[in-house]
Amino acid sequence: MKNLKLLGVMVLVLTLSAFSTTTEDNGYEVGDLATDFNLMNIDGNKVSLSDYTDAKGFIVIFTCNTCPYAVAYEDRIEALNKTYAPKGYPVIAIMPNDPDVKPGDNMEAMKARAKAKGFTFPYLMDDGQKIYPQYGATKTPHVYVLQKTRKGNEVKYIGAIDDNYKDASAVKETYTADAVDALLNNEEIETKETRAIGCSIKVKS
Repeated sequence: MKNLKLLGVMVLVLTLSAFSTTTEDNGYEVGDLATDFNLMNIDGNKVSLSDYTDAKGFIVIFTCNTCPYAVAYEDRIEALNKTYAPKGYPVIAIMPNDPDVKPGDNMEAMKARAKAKGFTFPYLMDDGQKIYPQYGATKTPHVYVLQKTRKGNEVKYIGAIDDNYKDASAVKETYTADAVDALLNNEEIETKETRAIGCSIKVKS
């Protein structure tokens, strides 16, 4: 009987530990401070958020070459950068997939895609897949709008770019743009979190 009780306690402790670990590993929530990173860009230079001394914040987007959802959003991501980088909120795109699993997302493919599409934003590789789990990204694309504060880069919005990945002309809710507009106007963001729609991030099994 004592052994059974001890076993039950051990199972409970392990269960609670597992739950705690899972919670901590879910990534950022709105209001959290995002740590900086130092990732390789397609131009061969490392990029960090701290490089952008004049930025007011960032539109960090986990995206890739091979996901149909990400491809559908490429022009809209470019439009976000052209609209908001001059206002202090540049797009920072990060490719989170393991290129061994998805060769179409290796650095050479990233360079080719960026050149073909004329990307004006940095396109970084999450080498070793260390950054996307910190953020809690699960899809491509997955957006995190950050605002520079005295405390650090505060997460202000998490989720989708807008409400229609299929047709840009049919979009009714521009979540990411609305969030940045609210920050620029010192207003409260109306929708702070949405469900990201896209492909799962690819890791080795």
